[in-house]
Amino acid sequence: MNSAEHPRDRLPHRVVHALRCSVCGAQVKRADTTVRCHQGHSFDIAKQGYVNLLHARIPAGTADTAPMVAARAAFLGSGVYRPLADVLARLAATHAGDGLIVDAGAGTGYYLARALDAAPKAAGLALDVSALALRRAARAHERAGAAVWNLWEPWPMGDDVASMVFNVFAPRNAEQFHRVLAPGGLLVVATPTAGHLRELGDLVLDVDERKDERLARSLSEYFTRTSRVEVTNRVEFSPELVREVVDMGPTAHHLTDDRRARLEALSSPLDVTTSFAVSVYRAVTA
Repeated sequence: MNSAEHPRDRLPHRVVHALRCSVCGAQVKRADTTVRCHQGHSFDIAKQGYVNLLHARIPAGTADTAPMVAARAAFLGSGVYRPLADVLARLAATHAGDGLIVDAGAGTGYYLARALDAAPKAAGLALDVSALALRRAARAHERAGAAVWNLWEPWPMGDDVASMVFNVFAPRNAEQFHRVLAPGGLLVVATPTAGHLRELGDLVLDVDERKDERLARSLSEYFTRTSRVEVTNRVEFSPELVREVVDMGPTAHHLTDDRRARLEALSSPLDVTTSFAVSVYRAVTA
């Protein structure tokens, strides 16, 4: 970031253009350090560069906490999940064009930033319910903006504004995916396979072996899958990487004292499987 540039300046025009007021649904515009609509509803741009469009509290345990965000940033920074990021980046390079990539459940913006590196004419919007995560996402790339939102609710975005939607280990709102994607746009969903992190046992949540079937069923009303690839590797995890991957995920919300003790007692590296399925979808046409 240029030394003269303030983080609040990191909300690209193309991102603001795609956003809508979360109160009345009207088009919004940038006004100094706020985003506002013609009805007068105004949302502050945080000093870290993201805008919070939520106007209701979320249930406890829904958003990533500060320790979870720190663990996620450290773990992703290690490059262990880079093969997955590379697959997403190649798709962006081919399909994003000069459009908008929306990362639904973007977290710290790791995958979105790599996609934007590969698609030099595209802009990106990171949506996530965790303001703590979006503090990082807002700075992840110069062509990315970030907005706090609950993905289960109707999104504060216009219709047909995105060339791609990414959904990486995050809640899937098929109706909203379909609404915001422009004709010809792609939905890209990344999920763990049943073998992902299997060597860590009960330190992480089990992946349902029928997850792929459930995924297809949940999207079938709005989308048709056009391709699917698996990205599987064996990686040596240091004890610190094991702790980070556990602490960054949903298990971190309810890790028992026994499991925490076993996690902290780790002193030797482990060979661990990382395995992801990346599915590409196109919208069902009437």
